[in-house]
Amino acid sequence: MTDEKDSRLASPQTISGVILDYGEVLCWRPSTEALAEMAGIFGIDEDTFLPIYRSSRNPYDRGDFNGHDYWVELARQASVTIHANKIESLRRLDVQMWSNVNQEMTDWLARIHSRGIKTAILSNMQTDMAAHVRKNFAWLSHFDYQIFSCELRAIKPDPAIYRHSLSVLKIAPAEALFVDDREENIQAARAVGIHGILFESVAQLRKDLQELGFPILPRSGVDGNSRAAG
Repeated sequence: MTDEKDSRLASPQTISGVILDYGEVLCWRPSTEALAEMAGIFGIDEDTFLPIYRSSRNPYDRGDFNGHDYWVELARQASVTIHANKIESLRRLDVQMWSNVNQEMTDWLARIHSRGIKTAILSNMQTDMAAHVRKNFAWLSHFDYQIFSCELRAIKPDPAIYRHSLSVLKIAPAEALFVDDREENIQAARAVGIHGILFESVAQLRKDLQELGFPILPRSGVDGNSRAAG
């Protein structure tokens, strides 16, 4: 009987496009200190703030809100009155805490791109963050295509966002490899025929890529990624 994991893997010759998530794949998870600072602006504790923050992100990532209106809405959900100057601080902190880039992963991206493999970033990303990464991250040039949910007006795991990625890359599902840190996003990609790897750490990604037979591996180094934080 074929092993279930092996059945999801493609031969290296079939992979002509690599699609990467951003949050907690190309960047590290936000620190508890950063989340606590944001919660403090609302005058609530982190345990109260975090569930509201997480549950409110999908409409923001989909582009339903601009940066100002999102934080006004989040304050409403938290039953807190927020002043305009605090909103600008929250927008800045939100971008900063998602900007701690994982250098091992961006180095791997550069090597993939240099070998002629098509590349795309596919991220549930809100407008402030999309503007920030384009302005500040030179490594974004190693992506042939940038697919941000706020611009497409669709978010993972909507099947439409994966079909769009395949369309712009001009590859078949079996030719695509997708790396994301959320199981539901990986399962949705697999449902349309894309090969998916659930990202937990660089070391784990190396292992899964080796099992796949994909020839370009992240270089080994200090791997401090952890799913326990935040």
